[in-house]
Amino acid sequence: MLRAALAMGIPPGAFWRLSLKEWRMLTAVERGPAPMGRGRLDELMARWPDGEPAGD
Repeated sequence: MLRAALAMGIPPGAFWRLSLKEWRMLTAVERGPAPMGRGRLDELMARWPDGEPAGD
């Protein structure tokens, strides 16, 4: 964890003063929007259905 802090530019003294909550906030992975649910996929499929497959 200290190596990660140093890589982020946090000096050792400041690292040791961090609370666990602060450390978790600094190292939290930012998440994007939630994945699309099945209901939304069904709505999109109904709105824009695939056409007939092209003949060989």
